[in-house]
Amino acid sequence: MRYSKYLLPTLREAPSDADNVSAKLMIRAGMIRKLATGIFDWLPLGLRVLRKVEGIVREEMESTGALEVWLPVIQPRELWEKTGRWGVYGKELLRIQDRKEADYCFAPTAEEVITDLVRREIRSWRQLPLCLYQFGLKFRDEIRPRFGVMRAREFLMKDAYSFHRDDSDANRFYKVMYDAYTRVFQRCGLRFAPVEAQSGAIGGSQTHEFMVLAETGEELIVTCPDCGYAANVERAECKGGPAAADVPELPLEEVATPGKTSVADVAALLGADPKTFLKTQLYMAGGKPVMALVRGDHELNEAKLFTALGGGVLDRATEAQYQAMAGCPVGFAGPVNLPVWKTKDGKTEPVRIIADESVRSLRNAVSGANKKDAHLRNINLTRDYNVETFADLRMVTAEDPCPRCGKKTAFDRGIEVGQVFKLGTKYSKSLEAVYLDEKQEAKPLVMGCYGIGVSRVVAAAIEQGNDDWGIIWPVAIAPFHATVMPVETDDPAVMAEAEKLYKGLWDAGVETLLDDRAERPGVRFKDLDLIGIPYRLVVSKKTLAAGVVEFKARRSPEKEMWPLAEALPKLLALKNPGK
Repeated sequence: MRYSKYLLPTLREAPSDADNVSAKLMIRAGMIRKLATGIFDWLPLGLRVLRKVEGIVREEMESTGALEVWLPVIQPRELWEKTGRWGVYGKELLRIQDRKEADYCFAPTAEEVITDLVRREIRSWRQLPLCLYQFGLKFRDEIRPRFGVMRAREFLMKDAYSFHRDDSDANRFYKVMYDAYTRVFQRCGLRFAPVEAQSGAIGGSQTHEFMVLAETGEELIVTCPDCGYAANVERAECKGGPAAADVPELPLEEVATPGKTSVADVAALLGADPKTFLKTQLYMAGGKPVMALVRGDHELNEAKLFTALGGGVLDRATEAQYQAMAGCPVGFAGPVNLPVWKTKDGKTEPVRIIADESVRSLRNAVSGANKKDAHLRNINLTRDYNVETFADLRMVTAEDPCPRCGKKTAFDRGIEVGQVFKLGTKYSKSLEAVYLDEKQEAKPLVMGCYGIGVSRVVAAAIEQGNDDWGIIWPVAIAPFHATVMPVETDDPAVMAEAEKLYKGLWDAGVETLLDDRAERPGVRFKDLDLIGIPYRLVVSKKTLAAGVVEFKARRSPEKEMWPLAEALPKLLALKNPGK
């Protein structure tokens, strides 16, 4: 490939709206261009990397026995209504109509269509297990698309779905896919960690996320160096906390707190420790009011609350709903003497109270009085309020020990690039996807789901591999393995040697870019550092006279002089170590 004939428009500066490292470098390196908010053109250099990642993923999927399919991106409303997700998925689901005004959506995921396909084709237990996968465009109408292709609205994803007779076989295949994902990211040359995670809107009983480790990652993950426990902060388990203090219960006391609504402000006013507070947050869960309680120095984890409530629709209470639930302005709600909730049909029902495990230990606590500008002191469980359910509801902190071994944990930042789910029968039951067992009895298919954000892997690799000069690609997914750069492009001898080296590398399986541009060497060196090709070979009058070629690895500041006759075998040894 000749640089002079290649569409590779590099930029000295990134656009002002490029808001993370990978977005800036992908635009500057001529990999992508923005078409609209969260929608990008992929140029030849970027597409080469995308296809490298796709190729690795495809090979590992094939190694598991999975079969590739191609599913529609335009999906009918009826399927989504059967699974209950048409109304649940929210505004991220791009809803469209055809000329007959029939409702469709542009696929953000493929559980409905793959289950519909399999229910029409699978009849017998003899056809199981089955795993189908695809590479396809997805569209999620993110409210705030950001970070370039990292959180774009349109993206390329590999999604796979497996179908089984029972949980035992689904569990077996979950491990098969977990191992395949491990190999994918190892082969991509990335530093990563599989972590326990929440399943979110997709559902499922068990899931792991694969995180590329990078200081710029938007996800916080918790790891234990001693036992290997790893989870994202949404999933990370928290111990219940210390036992309740053996102190007498003091009389309930109302105190004036004019204009003070936060735990920090009320604690400062009263001279109290935030750890003695009951922090309240109000929600509507499936149309029913819920008050969630955590200790004042903790933060509520909405993903855990969602799980504790059994899934469904969970929304923060609006200001009007808050006032209807608590009978007071926002910021003054508490669990004591909470008003009853009046439904639309005029009936009344109590507000459900669900609390974090650490709340059990609070004595003589402080919380809102359900009255404007007032809080209550000396609140005690059972005497003053009751809790319907206790659960792990809070975000993990640096002080929390490992939930497995009790040792100290560490925090890292990561970028989610893949996830594996055990779906169970969530979709097969709603879509009536069944098979006949040996007794000719109909049984629901047990499902697994496995996704990799292919375009996101490209951005994550850049977030992990870069310096002040540009991108540093792992060899396996680099757009080209090597560059040959003749310094004096107007010199026939220099160009002849460069062409010879270029052809020899391609013939040996080393994908090579020949930088034959009639530009100043300094400009060309900067471009090559920017686009991050792993190995660079420079041919010049000076090197020819000495019978050598200048070699530099992108990851190293050092240059080496290689004998011309040894350049090809030396580079092959670097590209294919151990061969």
